[in-house]
Amino acid sequence: MQEKENKWLSIAKKAAVKAGEEILNIYQKDFKVNYKKDNSPLTIADQRANDVIEKILSETSIPILSEEGKQIDFEERKNWNLLWIVDPLDGTKEFVKRNGEFTVNIALIKNGSPILGVIYVPVSGCLYFASSKGSFKEHNGDKIQLPTITKERNFRIVGSRSHLSPETENYIDKLRKQKGEVEIVSMGSSLKICLVAEGFADVYPRFAPTMEWDTAAGHAIAKYAGKSLIDLETNSEMIYNRPILKNNWFIVR
Repeated sequence: MQEKENKWLSIAKKAAVKAGEEILNIYQKDFKVNYKKDNSPLTIADQRANDVIEKILSETSIPILSEEGKQIDFEERKNWNLLWIVDPLDGTKEFVKRNGEFTVNIALIKNGSPILGVIYVPVSGCLYFASSKGSFKEHNGDKIQLPTITKERNFRIVGSRSHLSPETENYIDKLRKQKGEVEIVSMGSSLKICLVAEGFADVYPRFAPTMEWDTAAGHAIAKYAGKSLIDLETNSEMIYNRPILKNNWFIVR
């Protein structure tokens, strides 16, 4: 199994980096923004990155569930014990704003749980990845295991750059009463989960809509860094490949 896992991780890392290169090619030019039915933005970068990822992951013969791919009915998916869950461009709003806080997310799910995760940040070239060997961050040739040791600091909450709901604000107020001084860090895309996995932040509350492909890769990185992504409906670790792909509210800590 370890040999297979290493191979799958290597393929996922390659797919994420290649997709990131495709995204950057478009990021550096003018691009058109379309809008989906739910009013979320879609660009040619999402579609091209998805094509790159699906082509590379197809080497594994493992089925793929992707935000930008063909949506598969649960009647078919329920038989998938092993599947890739992909968001080819997480943080399209950040991409459109050109603030660099967008990622490529690839996770491998086994029986509902993430067993591999890769998150690539095209603008910085930073690569997060996780497997049973642990969670790691590679940047500029350096590879470090997560979480990294952080100096003593105020309690730190990471929140969304684009969606801070009233419920999140209430939760932050409660933490202020418990912890005293708290810092709030705003960040886009799955980078919020990565900040908790790194130890840079203590908690990421998400009381707003997300989908399985928004969290699966980050969940793997958090899990193998000794953190949890708790589904607040079940009060246990989030599971994947559900009949309904929209996530319940959750907390990463």
